[in-house]
Amino acid sequence: MLAEDLWRLFDIIGTLAFAVSGTLVGISRRMDIFGISVLALATAVGGGMVRDMLVGITPPMALRNTTNFLLSVGVALLTSLLYQWTALHHMRRRRLLTMFNVSDTIGLAAFTITGALTGVRIGGEDSFVLPILLAATTAVGGGMIRDVLAQRMPVVLYAEVYAAASLAGAFVFCMLRFTLGVEADSWLAFTLVLLIRFAAIRWNWSLYHPRPPRRRHDGKAEK
Repeated sequence: MLAEDLWRLFDIIGTLAFAVSGTLVGISRRMDIFGISVLALATAVGGGMVRDMLVGITPPMALRNTTNFLLSVGVALLTSLLYQWTALHHMRRRRLLTMFNVSDTIGLAAFTITGALTGVRIGGEDSFVLPILLAATTAVGGGMIRDVLAQRMPVVLYAEVYAAASLAGAFVFCMLRFTLGVEADSWLAFTLVLLIRFAAIRWNWSLYHPRPPRRRHDGKAEK
């Protein structure tokens, strides 16, 4: 598969997955269909637009092709209708959270690859820093915009291992692309991000959180 076709495939996967996660956040915040669509769009294309502006691709690719916009709005409408007219709205909060985590993780993994592929194309075959940074920017940017619009603390700033999963996948992509070839390497990195993120959710992995020392009964801090 050509690199351009591979990029487009992961771009569609990420757009669909992130549009679902944005829609679920909009529904959970009791937004109307316009607000839900805005969140779906922001999540699906926001990270890619930030990535493109950082490397001087203007106008951003999302503004040159209406496919991602139509897919995002279509997913928002379809998911909202399913929520309204099926048993989806009767699902327990935990199950809806699982749906969010699954869609958000797939989007994170897919956009890690599109960002890395963009970085290699622009930065050259020997570039490492640019593909890794663009991968993380593309993967977490849309979710951060979504959460700010929804007046939530961005998931990337507090959740279980999130951006770190994207960085790990991008690093593996850069390390093995000459050995495995771009296609196999992309799928390997995609799978790695999925596994790390799902494992972090399942076993509650997290990065270091600075906390004040615990106080003993005598008022002194424990070492």
